[in-house]
Amino acid sequence: MYAQPQPRLPPTNFTPDFEQRRPSPAREIPNDRTDSQYSPYPLQQPQPRQSQYDDASYNGDGDGDDFYQSQSQYDQPYTTRSIATQSVRAPSPPQGPILDHSHLRPGNQAALLSHERTLELYRANAKKTQDPDLQFEFAVFMIDASKTMPIPTPTPGNVMEVEKAIAKREDLIHEAMSLLKRLADRGHMPAQYFLADCYANGIGTHKNRQDFDRAFPLFVLAAKHGHPDAAYRAGTCCENGWGCRREAAKAVQFYKKAAAAGHPGALYRLGIAELNGELGLSKSPKEGVKYLKRSAENATAEFPHALHELALLHERGIDNVLFVDYEYAAELLAQAAELGYAPSAYRLGECYEYGKMGCPQDPALSIHYYNIAAQQGHRDACFALTAWYLVGSPGVLPQSDTEAYLWARKAAEAGLVKAMYAVGYFLEVGIGTEPNMQEAIQWYKRAAEQGDKRAAQRLRGPTNQPMIAPGGPGSVLHRNENGSGDSASASGKSGKDKDKDCVIM
Repeated sequence: MYAQPQPRLPPTNFTPDFEQRRPSPAREIPNDRTDSQYSPYPLQQPQPRQSQYDDASYNGDGDGDDFYQSQSQYDQPYTTRSIATQSVRAPSPPQGPILDHSHLRPGNQAALLSHERTLELYRANAKKTQDPDLQFEFAVFMIDASKTMPIPTPTPGNVMEVEKAIAKREDLIHEAMSLLKRLADRGHMPAQYFLADCYANGIGTHKNRQDFDRAFPLFVLAAKHGHPDAAYRAGTCCENGWGCRREAAKAVQFYKKAAAAGHPGALYRLGIAELNGELGLSKSPKEGVKYLKRSAENATAEFPHALHELALLHERGIDNVLFVDYEYAAELLAQAAELGYAPSAYRLGECYEYGKMGCPQDPALSIHYYNIAAQQGHRDACFALTAWYLVGSPGVLPQSDTEAYLWARKAAEAGLVKAMYAVGYFLEVGIGTEPNMQEAIQWYKRAAEQGDKRAAQRLRGPTNQPMIAPGGPGSVLHRNENGSGDSASASGKSGKDKDKDCVIM
């Protein structure tokens, strides 16, 4: 079986011509009416809580006999300062070179070091210092190195080689986790959070499973030392019952602690809770908007959600709280899109394709934003590019049946039902690919099983008759206001005579 070719991304040299500006305070009307209804905005959830393992209890003892145990400066608890300084460095080490650079060869004899040699030098340098921050950096380096350590492709003849490579990677993780535990026991705040994050993501745990039973206490510990991300993660654990009992009130406390430090994720969650009356809070749209506004002001690529939610609120308005403001909504969507947030980019792609929310119809900007969303795997954006490639755009995007098929297949493989039907039709007729009736039937069955009536009709009706191919020779794909496409031959058929089966978008 040959690997499927990947679709090419459209040109990306399109730049929005409207002014970008930082989100300003939401336009509010001084009234506390709360008669509007809001739909909750789904949060990205981690995997469900895992059960306690016999060998996974957190006890602070090292898991191996390494050189870090004998260092005397850890006899006293490690203290921390504010989040701005992160930590207090230990007393200065003895006089002498801390980092050994003798291995470096300048000039014509310069050479790159092997992965193992780099690790050995880093370990040797870490042994010479008593600075917990540098040791923490070394532990992080080992975790990162374990992720990129090459593992040979298993074959019948290299079983031992693969096992050795896997064992080497596990030893590296074990050494890093032992060092992180020692640092965490001495009160090193970044180590406490990073170790908790490793447990929560199944790094260094039993069978590489998520272990919130060990992660949650460390999140709480780092939060008490002033780590905003740890406070936010502790809040999500309390809200969902990961590693602890589900307690909404305690979750709010942790969220507010993180929000006080300007954490955009915590501010967003509190804003949604106020809008919808969640987490035991009374419904208060005005307070919810304030939280969302603060989150938008601190938005990052990891937490752009408040920009998107504020845009939706300004699109429909809130009685006695927010005016409808399409222009501002489009600006907020653009800011979220430039941070790589796929839903915002897809929404803007629609706006510039069909002229919604006061945006002009602009194929270049539409394709630009669909492109941003498609790069993030947004299935609707991938299918939108299918439509654009079927018809093309003069001077912007060349017409290509092959690219249309590849983008439709990408959307179908991501689970979009209408894309499954389209792929079946492309394979049946031979649009952008060689005709393959057996594969077409399989895609029709997948779409029909999920409720696509057109796919069910194709399976019931005759499938061996030639049909008009959208985007193919002698035909054109028409786009209507709803974004659907239908195919009519160039022979001048009226709308009533068009084959309804050829509506694929």
